[in-house]
Amino acid sequence: MQTVATPLQAVAEQVVLDRRRLHANPELGFQEFETSRFVAERLRALGLEVQTGVAKTGVVALIHGGKPGKTVMLRADMDALPIDELNDVPYRSQTSGVMHACGHDGHTAILLNAARILVERREQLAGTIKLVFQPCEESYPGGAVGMIAEGVLESPKVDAAFGLHLMQDIPLGLVAARPGPTMATTDTFTLQVRGKGGHGAWPHLCVDAVLVAAQITVALQTLVSREVKPTEPAVVTVASIHAGTAPNIIPETCTLTGTVRTFNKQVRGYLAKRIEEVASGIAHALRAECTCIYEYGNPPVVNDPVMTDLVLDVARETVGADHVIINEQTMGGEDFASFLEAVPGCFFFIGTRNEERGLIWGHHHPRFNVDETALPTAVDMIVAVAERYLATH
Repeated sequence: MQTVATPLQAVAEQVVLDRRRLHANPELGFQEFETSRFVAERLRALGLEVQTGVAKTGVVALIHGGKPGKTVMLRADMDALPIDELNDVPYRSQTSGVMHACGHDGHTAILLNAARILVERREQLAGTIKLVFQPCEESYPGGAVGMIAEGVLESPKVDAAFGLHLMQDIPLGLVAARPGPTMATTDTFTLQVRGKGGHGAWPHLCVDAVLVAAQITVALQTLVSREVKPTEPAVVTVASIHAGTAPNIIPETCTLTGTVRTFNKQVRGYLAKRIEEVASGIAHALRAECTCIYEYGNPPVVNDPVMTDLVLDVARETVGADHVIINEQTMGGEDFASFLEAVPGCFFFIGTRNEERGLIWGHHHPRFNVDETALPTAVDMIVAVAERYLATH
């Protein structure tokens, strides 16, 4: 393999600088205008032809190898979250109410610096690398669906796709991957209960929508515990209940919203049906009405076993076999799932948790921050995965 012209220490330093720049300037989904401009400028500086405005703010670039071969896609997400940052660091968010609280700043920096290495090695590559910087991973329908609709998997046709996520639940120094279903669906539901409002002192003249909503909330918890096979992971969470304006007024309506997480297609469909049946049935029994809106979100992330073996083999060579694990399934979701529905690939994790430094806060927390010493490892991993795939397929 050709020696990298750029010193590896320089890449290790640059990926941290890039991550901090992005962290200080976060942008929400489909609003990543400055982020995508920064990404495009960096890619053009490498001599790459860059396509911008894909699915509004996405960026795509190709690295053509010196020999013919397959096309492998590498993806990084770019969006931040509507959170006020509480970290006291020099690179804290400069945008009020917006924060990179999930690691996407790191993902973007990692892929930019991987591109730098791969460009310098391109004459040794057999095939093409498609770099995809994706907008709006955090909400559905997000950037993956939009980019696919606009042809990101074509011209040239993508043969395999890889992505990574910095993971605060995994200790620093570990690399993790899992074949098959690894992350869950991200479905949501909204239940609108309608009763009969009135004075709180005369409940017998009313139909209490809050009471009905409470009964529905309790009953929905039995769907997983009593109607789903115990060996099939599933979650039904009622996450918000909104009703009422005063302590002595029984409200006419009450709105509940929640999420459903599954791995199994049949379980997913069953829960969608039963949530509506249970909510409507309880409302009817208590003299109220209930309408249900169920929205299917991202599908589960299902890693191809062969591609996962490739990632695990690369990880053993990169960080050592004692630092490679098969991660547990997680009920968190990811729209990289849409790419994996279309092409084989693997979504893997780089551990960033460091309790000694107090870097323990979870994803989407206002104190979320990663141990940046994981970033060079992530660059090494994504570069080696791309090289291994092109060399063996």
